[in-house]
Amino acid sequence: MKNSELIIALTTIVEKEIRRFMRIWTQTLVPPVITIGLYFVIFGSLIGSRIGTMAGFSYMEYVVPGLIMMSVITNSYSNVVSSFYSMKFQHCVEELLVSPVPNYIILTGFVIGGVARGVAVGAIVTAVSLFFTELHIHNLAVTLLVVFFTAVLFSLCGFINAIFANSFDDISIIPTFVLTPLIYLGGVFYSIDLLSGFWRDVSLLNPMLYMVNTFRYGILGVREINIFWSFGMIIVFTAIAFIYCLHLLKVGKGLRQ
Repeated sequence: MKNSELIIALTTIVEKEIRRFMRIWTQTLVPPVITIGLYFVIFGSLIGSRIGTMAGFSYMEYVVPGLIMMSVITNSYSNVVSSFYSMKFQHCVEELLVSPVPNYIILTGFVIGGVARGVAVGAIVTAVSLFFTELHIHNLAVTLLVVFFTAVLFSLCGFINAIFANSFDDISIIPTFVLTPLIYLGGVFYSIDLLSGFWRDVSLLNPMLYMVNTFRYGILGVREINIFWSFGMIIVFTAIAFIYCLHLLKVGKGLRQ
């Protein structure tokens, strides 16, 4: 295919993905914001006032970056897994596979759609958080880069889940039993410096910790793990996931009947 044709193919997939979640915005954009708003009220205003400061910031200020990152992760993931599996279920994905569109264009289109929804929800949650506390960006470049790479990574993870899923129940197993526990134990609501040596070492095995820690550094300027190490981990995971997704598309795993 010519470059112009590749751009048209990519644009078409991306436009379809964005229109999809914007058309049902009451299901894709509003519920996550309401949920995070409740976190702000309960953990920030009610419980936070009793906890006091953490790492030199009020508890509300400390948890806001983690809650924003949590919304980016869950929405990037859920957008791709639900969209691609729906195409599998309706047998529309075969049309993409037999078309001359390269696999990397197909994958990139779905990933951009997931990133768009994750960033959109993250931006709305950030706006809502301003009603509860003030945010001062410590490092804008770090903040934007970690949001982008995290959204890409979990869009790819959602793509993998969709490929292996055989029913609509399968696309909810990973978010419920894997994604949610990792997020909650990834330093969203607490500092790992509060943990004992053993449990702190265990927490370092959680990939969510590196994303939340890096984003919190971008917002507040506080960190518990080396930022370069955290970025390296995120980029490596993203590269591995992208290559694996291309491999699954190439072999047609779970796609060709």
